[in-house]
Amino acid sequence: MLAIDSITDQAELNTLFALNGTSGIFALIVYVIVAIGLWKVFTKAGYPGILAIIPIVNMFVLVKVAGYSAWMTLLYIIPLVNIVFAIFVAIRTGERFGKGGLFSIVLLWLFPMIGYLILGFGSATYRPRTR
Repeated sequence: MLAIDSITDQAELNTLFALNGTSGIFALIVYVIVAIGLWKVFTKAGYPGILAIIPIVNMFVLVKVAGYSAWMTLLYIIPLVNIVFAIFVAIRTGERFGKGGLFSIVLLWLFPMIGYLILGFGSATYRPRTR
């Protein structure tokens, strides 16, 4: 059990809980923005847009949009491999919509809340993978 010895400890706990609540609200806002962008991206790629709001399913569909097998989504479970695979998915997704590597890394991997909105609501068209 956590014992609070002074008013300072209580103030520090209050600050910690306030920051946790604020970051949770911020994360929710970012998730909603990304889901809106993914909805439009999925629709352009021929998948149901509603799949963008389901947390794990949207990763499966995004990997399919990038042109990989949905089974490769399991690479997101492996530490460090998930970072590299996320970069590959971002680059391939950008290629499917006619965007370059810099756009893909900066706006689809680092700032997805901006990149997916640009892909979804912009003039980019989806080009499926050809064999």
